[in-house]
Amino acid sequence: MSERRERSSSGVRRDARPGNRPEAKTPFKPKKVISTANLTKPDYSKAEKMQQKEGIRLNRYIANAGICSRRDADKLIADGQVTVNGKVVTEMGTLVGSKDKVVYNGKQLSIEPLVYILLNKPKNVVTSLDDPHAKMTVMDIVKHTGKERIYPVGRLDKNTTGLLLFTNDGDLAKKLTHPKYNVKKIYHAFLDKPVTISHLQQIGDGLELEDGPIKADSVSYVDGDKQQVGIEIHSGRNRIVRRIFEHFGYNVDKLDRVYFAGLTKKNLQRGHWRYLTEKEVMFLKAGMVK
Repeated sequence: MSERRERSSSGVRRDARPGNRPEAKTPFKPKKVISTANLTKPDYSKAEKMQQKEGIRLNRYIANAGICSRRDADKLIADGQVTVNGKVVTEMGTLVGSKDKVVYNGKQLSIEPLVYILLNKPKNVVTSLDDPHAKMTVMDIVKHTGKERIYPVGRLDKNTTGLLLFTNDGDLAKKLTHPKYNVKKIYHAFLDKPVTISHLQQIGDGLELEDGPIKADSVSYVDGDKQQVGIEIHSGRNRIVRRIFEHFGYNVDKLDRVYFAGLTKKNLQRGHWRYLTEKEVMFLKAGMVK
């Protein structure tokens, strides 16, 4: 009897019959292509420059200066922590231009060019802006990308490899890390022993951890190897993938994030970074990619 198949939005093939688990397909296969594409920084901020000449809202100015998101900027304004041309401003709709002097926390702000960088993080590197005890942080890898004050969007623990996004776009960073936006992430996990089909099914159906319930959106063996599992998940909770497998008595030998918010590791060697294309930034901002 032939099997009916249907394809999920993530590109993972599923059995149409109930009770069967998805079959692993790309993007779980590691990429080995090396490319120097997109190492020239695109100009993402043409519209921002035009708006600056005409005047933009104060909260957006603060966000574009790399301080925080627009929503958080509203709080700073409401609390009287921002001055414009020497006067405290608490009105949300205040417009500022290139000649205005905006000060927060004793420092004059200026709009930075928006930057978006994708890193294929190597192992044994800490996701931190500054850690005196770490031999290397992710900021050491991207420190020569420019003078803009970029920071990582979310975290990967020291031993986890894979995709990590950096930006000075506070609004986008908050959107990509807030639970309500359900940003999709896919991990390739290498386990210390074969994972049983029963445990695979429980991960897909949902389980209870010490900090609450968790359910994978999709889970499957990779290329039929029961010690390798591809897991699609939206949660950004700390060490969530490792804790899922530890719950069933498995140790994760290697963990690689191969997909983040529509971005993949294609043409990006481990330890290398690239600028996002204008099209990729457009998709992220429009919320077309999850």
